Amino acid sequence: MIKYNYFRVAGVTPDLRIGDIDYNCNMHVQAVKTALEQGAELVLFPELSISGYSCADMFYSSKLINKTYAAIERLANENFPGLVIVGAPIASEGKIYNTAVVIFKNRILGVIPKSYLCSSGEYYEGRWFASDFQRNSDTVSFNNFNDIPFGSDLIFECKSYPDLKVGVEICEDLWGVKPVSNDLVLNGATLICNLSASNEYIGKMQIRKEVVASQSRRLICAYAYSAAGPAESTSDTVFSGHSLLAENGNIMTETARFEFGTNICYCDYDIELLQNERRRNSTFTGTVPTTFARVLPFDLSEKNIDLLYRNIPANPYLPFCPAEKNKYLEDIINIQTTGLSGRLRSIHCSKAIIGVSGGLDSTLALLVTVEAFKKLKLDLSGITAVTMPGFGTTGRTRNNAEVLAELLKVDFKTISIEKAVRQHFSDIGQDENNYDITYENSQARERTQILMDLSNKLGGIVIGTGDMSEIALGWCTYNGDQMSMYNVNAGVPKTMIQELIKYISENKFSPEIADVLKDICNTPISPELLPPDKAGNIEQKTESEIGPYELHDFFLFHHLKSNFEPEKIAYICAIAFHGKYSEVEIKKWLNTFYRRFFTQQFKRNPMPDGPKVCQISLSPRGELRLPSEFSPNIWLQD
Repeated sequence: MIKYNYFRVAGVTPDLRIGDIDYNCNMHVQAVKTALEQGAELVLFPELSISGYSCADMFYSSKLINKTYAAIERLANENFPGLVIVGAPIASEGKIYNTAVVIFKNRILGVIPKSYLCSSGEYYEGRWFASDFQRNSDTVSFNNFNDIPFGSDLIFECKSYPDLKVGVEICEDLWGVKPVSNDLVLNGATLICNLSASNEYIGKMQIRKEVVASQSRRLICAYAYSAAGPAESTSDTVFSGHSLLAENGNIMTETARFEFGTNICYCDYDIELLQNERRRNSTFTGTVPTTFARVLPFDLSEKNIDLLYRNIPANPYLPFCPAEKNKYLEDIINIQTTGLSGRLRSIHCSKAIIGVSGGLDSTLALLVTVEAFKKLKLDLSGITAVTMPGFGTTGRTRNNAEVLAELLKVDFKTISIEKAVRQHFSDIGQDENNYDITYENSQARERTQILMDLSNKLGGIVIGTGDMSEIALGWCTYNGDQMSMYNVNAGVPKTMIQELIKYISENKFSPEIADVLKDICNTPISPELLPPDKAGNIEQKTESEIGPYELHDFFLFHHLKSNFEPEKIAYICAIAFHGKYSEVEIKKWLNTFYRRFFTQQFKRNPMPDGPKVCQISLSPRGELRLPSEFSPNIWLQD
């Protein structure tokens, strides 16, 4: 195993000559050596890779079968320090089976016969092979290997890391009504290996990817799919060599199609991540009836490898496929809009009050409110956008808030809080020149009071603007901007808000509005509660105080969704932000994250309603159950 429970798999489409067993064995040996040099711990070959899938009636030949046995014996004698899974025809009980042979060092751990033979269309497997369902023995013997475990019910477990359990199915076993991998996973398999010979036709590539990806998501597993290549017979069909390595719904990597020669793709599967996902899933924690499986041990030593064959995205909230990004952002807007629309409909309300600062959060909340009013066919004049300048408000943000409200054609009010806050300072004996937490929070609570009282006066609801990142860190004033009647941003992290506003500026509104939105995106993130500098620019910058939001959003995702320990989060963060943040900086802000996340739960427990948008939620009514007194010490110690 690689550090932090990554497991490196190589999917191989080897060069071959149909029926030339010696040549094919040589190609297998070379491919395994290449893969092992790259740190692979499991090397997977396609269906019937030793002989070639398209041998047709020559599968009946004793010569071909015996040469296949000799090739398997040679591969075992190479004593490779990793799992090697090859496809081979094996004779037993007077029948021939299409099998996967699992080799580890100088042993054959097991032989898995194909369960569902493909005998329709251009496939004739039933002509040559028997199915696993026709098997009468649990063992098979050939050459110098006796009593090898034989059957589709085999699972191979790593003794030093029992969460790594490998199951095997062969091509059609995945495509059938009840895939073999279903039972393997319910018996604990975390990695499914598929030896395939899937021929190519127009549209097949996308179908193949969808099937592999969806099965890996359904089973919350790693799925390695190694496919026969163009060296197979082209008499009536073409095989493209399209190998796929997927994990929990995502295609992690794939080989180019229609390439001659040996092609290899690699992926470092995160076995810990898969197990953490399963622990949260009732399918795996409930009482699901399973069939019996035979578990066979093997073992691997830990490897120290610096370079991962795995993409660690800096923004884990975005889709794995970049081409899906805009559709993803559109979905977020639709979730927010529908959530607010549903609330307005259910309470028969046509008025909304929202505090606008010219910053990211309030801007997105205003845009979503406008979209909700349009969805419900309500008059936009029912939206009251209120800017409440205080001691830290700059001309730039105030002007952006005013211009945006005017362009969106919503009602706009300016209500200064300076006089009211000064009176409050006088009442409680606060020195106006003491820029402490009282100085800041008094302004935030005054703004909330204005919004709440306006909602009573106008007969509307207050729309919350605070985002998930602020809620996670407790970077909000209790009974101030923490409170509203419905918060459309509660499920959206800060980094996604920036992405959403950029997307909206490019796709939703006029060029005039887009210009304002672009300037808002370029404005430093600040609560604007402390006075600006002498030039009138923002002096108080949030990320200088609590750390970069892109780091905190990364930490939050992998703390709650991936359930990783601090050491692993720091490790993958250094990969995701390579060259941007030092290890010292990452650890500094990770400490800040844990300290604030755990100590600020009391602010989340009474948080207002708001829709879940991303894969995680901080709602105490939805996903996050956490006592306010929970100690962060074991995380901080790490």
